[in-house]
Amino acid sequence: MRADARRNRDRILGAAVSAVAEQGAEASLEEIARRAGVGSATLHRHFSSRQALLDAVFQDTAEDLCTAARDLAAGPEPADALDVWLRAVARHAASSRGLAASLMSGGHDACGASVHDKIVRAGGQVLARAREAGVVRADIVIMDLLMLVTGICLITERRPDGAAEADRLLDIALGGIHPTAT
Repeated sequence: MRADARRNRDRILGAAVSAVAEQGAEASLEEIARRAGVGSATLHRHFSSRQALLDAVFQDTAEDLCTAARDLAAGPEPADALDVWLRAVARHAASSRGLAASLMSGGHDACGASVHDKIVRAGGQVLARAREAGVVRADIVIMDLLMLVTGICLITERRPDGAAEADRLLDIALGGIHPTAT
């Protein structure tokens, strides 16, 4: 990428991070282009869709969650690992306006893998280990858990103490994913 194109992309991404933090994932693309000092066509040359731009905005968060999943999947306590990872997803989503909705939309970045896809794969590894250990119901799939976390985060992300509220609601919900004693 040419140096000027790289600068434009970086300015667009910086403006998008700021706009999404203030207004959420529905921030105006025209406003983002204006803040970046570029035209709408330039924004669209770098980011083919709103989802591509959101994937770039949330890329660091996705990498953090994937790294945490890999570390937790290798740990000694599969049940604790799944709970810890789901809480990390909820914390990130509740504190990053628009992340919860973005996680569920499944758009693709320039490499063909979306933030959504990366998080689904990473969480699937943690869930598989918990399922193998018999500490999670066999009928649970990662999308069930991500939809649960997303739903909680969508209703708490704009509240003053959203992250704490999301954690409390997730605590209530997590009791339902473990097998019942017979």
